[in-house]
Amino acid sequence: MNCLEARALAIGYAGQPLGQNLDLRLNSGEVLCLLGPNGSGKSTLFKTLLGLLRPLAGSVLLDGQPLSEWSRRRLAQCLGYVPQAQSLSFPFSVEDMVLLGRNAHLGAFAQPSAHDRQVARDCLQRLNILDLAPRIYTHLSGGERQLVLIARALAQEPALLILDEPTASLDFGNQVRVLEQLRALRDQRLGILLCTHQPEHALRVADRIALYKQGRIVHCGSRTDTLTLQRLAWLYDLPAEQIARQMQLLTTLTSGSHHEPR
Repeated sequence: MNCLEARALAIGYAGQPLGQNLDLRLNSGEVLCLLGPNGSGKSTLFKTLLGLLRPLAGSVLLDGQPLSEWSRRRLAQCLGYVPQAQSLSFPFSVEDMVLLGRNAHLGAFAQPSAHDRQVARDCLQRLNILDLAPRIYTHLSGGERQLVLIARALAQEPALLILDEPTASLDFGNQVRVLEQLRALRDQRLGILLCTHQPEHALRVADRIALYKQGRIVHCGSRTDTLTLQRLAWLYDLPAEQIARQMQLLTTLTSGSHHEPR
């Protein structure tokens, strides 16, 4: 079983701590969703879990081994990452952009094989964007770019996948496709950690939900135990009645069509 774990983790930058005493565990074969308001440090937490930022205190362990003891190549073979957005000036084609996800499996100076190219095209096909393969990445819309970044992460064939607001710039149809893909990946024993601002997405795909605010994880548990009106009202500084009306609307829209993650 692959496992990513934070123990008493403090995150942030020199002179700017953003979170402390954070304990979190992601196992293979589950979806863990992090909910929290803007500016709370969720992206910083993800970058620290990936080894892109050094912890201010505490530790990050991958399969029981400190992240600092893993080589970048080994990390790339195990951990996939989908950022919110990526600025890129070089005019890669979409297919070449996704092929970058295969670098973790290539030797030094090796060129992508026919197998690598097929993996990249399969990942594009899974997200229903194979027709974008010859397009220039920098010419795409924000939503199309996000789907390409997800395909690139899938091309790594990681054991654990971290996604920072993966549906934020997508239209409704592509949001549904991505959520369904996450469920399918979970069923293939991938461990998935994502953050979102849409509690209904967490309800749709998550096995566990963690609530993050003011630099700490205040609750982590099953989605039914975690997503109460009172907790959501506190998390987003809204009246419980307003959230109840919103959730009632969502329930009405999805009545008779909701599917449990398992």
